[in-house]
Amino acid sequence: MELTIDLAVLLAVVIAVRLRRRTEARSRNDEKLTVAIVLVFGVLIAPTAFGQGILDIVSQLAQGVTESGSP
Repeated sequence: MELTIDLAVLLAVVIAVRLRRRTEARSRNDEKLTVAIVLVFGVLIAPTAFGQGILDIVSQLAQGVTESGSP
């Protein structure tokens, strides 16, 4: 499990570096690679306690938005 967390941290750093570049400097293939890296990062972090916490927060926000929109 520790290897997965270390790989997730490495991917987080790679994502941060890739997203700091200007949008105009990215090609379509570069954007596709960034999306693939983000998806792998999500799969790696999902089973961790941190990933579950993020899921809980997002689901509470979605539930609040849904409830506020209903009469």
